[in-house]
Order: sequence, then structure tokens, then C-alpha cells
Amino acid sequence: MPDPIDLQSRRQALKCMAFGGAGTLFALAGGVFTPIELAVAAADDEAARRAGRPLFVQLSDSHIGFNKDANPDVNATLERSIALVNAMPRQPGLIIHTGDITHLSKPQEFDLAQQLLGRLRVSELHTVPGEHDTTDAGTEYLTRFGQASDKRGYYSFDHAGVHFVGLVNVLNFKPEGLGALGSEQLAWLAADLKGRSASTPIVLFAHMPLWSIYEPWGWGTADAPQLMEQVRRFGSVTVLNGHIHQIVQKVEGNVTFHTARSTAYPQPTPGAGAGPGPLKVAPEQLPAMLGVTTVSVVSHPRALALNDATIA
Repeated sequence: MPDPIDLQSRRQALKCMAFGGAGTLFALAGGVFTPIELAVAAADDEAARRAGRPLFVQLSDSHIGFNKDANPDVNATLERSIALVNAMPRQPGLIIHTGDITHLSKPQEFDLAQQLLGRLRVSELHTVPGEHDTTDAGTEYLTRFGQASDKRGYYSFDHAGVHFVGLVNVLNFKPEGLGALGSEQLAWLAADLKGRSASTPIVLFAHMPLWSIYEPWGWGTADAPQLMEQVRRFGSVTVLNGHIHQIVQKVEGNVTFHTARSTAYPQPTPGAGAGPGPLKVAPEQLPAMLGVTTVSVVSHPRALALNDATIA
């Protein structure tokens, strides 16, 4: 029998998802979003079936070690995000973290981050580095998380019929400069994708956006167009990023681009204010600006669906 505390936490999580600003689950088919209200999906078996089974959850920008006014306790908000994931009625197969796990790449920050992330019930964790994880050229990050990539940082794997590709676009990062993948990584990707069926769903994940959201603030990747040329033949491509600490999305043909909320603090909307950086809001507003993204498999037609939930 399920633990009563478990059931209570799951009910509370559903309340958070229904009333905390998430509101809608998007089913993706052929590059077109079909919205399903989360409150309806929770109460309607048919809607829940169409919503699909949870495939993975995306966490991003935890910034362990940050303690300024925008959020003096990033540990607590990461813990709330983890509790939200652990309370899901149907657990995902894996977790993806799209970078800035730490704030200053310090060993003690990585120690604490690994301790907190270790509380996730989902044991399979995949990561890519953010620029805050690589202030030491990525040495500490690759020591902790580089096994899957042979210490390169970029790698691929398959899960549930979906091909996942983790990419690194922060190693040549300059403040307010665009990210870059580089010719070596692009050549590796071409070889990785060669021979794969165009019907294979593809998920690309990196820290900085793989499309230009706001170039004056460096919110983009300079050589992303070369990347997109390699994936346009696939029927379903989902591109996930962090870095900007807010949800921005677009669809181009069969490619869906989506950036995630941070678990630490918000940033201003593109072009609002002098530049990017931690945005201080009223304490009661902060939980509604932090959260996680769940990606599910939709069976008919086979595609991926995205749902954003806050920790409110």
C-alpha cells in the first residue's frame, strides 16, 4: 500500500501544478502544440492518457552557492523542486539538468549539489555544464559528471525510443557573449546522427539557448544554425536549454525550442533593464517564478509533450 504521507505529498504536488502558474500541458504533434489544462488532465482519464507517460524532468540553473537578495536560500528552492518531482504520481525515467548546477564551480558547491540531487527518486541523472560550472575550465564539473562523455562534456544516449544529445556551448563563454559549439563538436554530432531514422524523436539539451533569443545579452549560440541543419530531417526535435531563467519557446517546422525556469532565481525579460542577472522580486512572488519542466511521450501520434510547473 502507498504511504499516506506519500499520497498527501502527491496530492499537494498536483495542487501546485494546477494552481501554481503551470496550468497547461502541451502535446506536440508534427510541430504543433495541443494544449491540455492540467486540472482537466488530473481529473479526466482520457485527458491524462493523451498527456502521455512522463519521460523525463528537466531541472536547470540551481546555482548552489548563490546567496544574494534574489534568493538567499537556493538550497531550499532546489529541495522544493526535488520534492515536486518526487511527488509525481508516475515517476519519469530520468532527470536532465541543463547547467549552472553550481554558482562558482567550487568543490564544496558540487558536493552539496550532488547531495541534494541524490535525493531524487529517479536515479538516472544526465547533465550538461553551464558557464557557472566551468569557471575553472570545467575541471571540477568533468570530474563529477564527465564519465558519460569521456570527459568531453558532450555525449548522447537512447531512452524509450528517443535519442538524447547533450551539448556544451559555454566553454568559450564571455559575459554577454554568445555561446559556441565549435567545429569538433558539430562534426561529432554529424557522425552521431548519421544513419538514424528520420522518425526517431530527438532531444537536444544544452545550457545556453540554441537559437537567438536576445543577442545583446548573449542569449543565443553563434553556430546554432549549423546544428539546426543537421537535425531538420527528423520528424520530432525538441531543443531544451536553461541559462535565461524563464520560459521562452517557439516552433519551427518539426523543431520545438524551449527554455526552462531556474530553481534558484528569475532573470529579467529580454531587453528589460540594463542587462541580465539575478532579479529580485517580492518573497511571496519568487516560488511562482521558479520550477521544473516535465516531458512526456504521447502515443497517438507518437511525439513529446512539455509541461512546466512552478514550486508555488
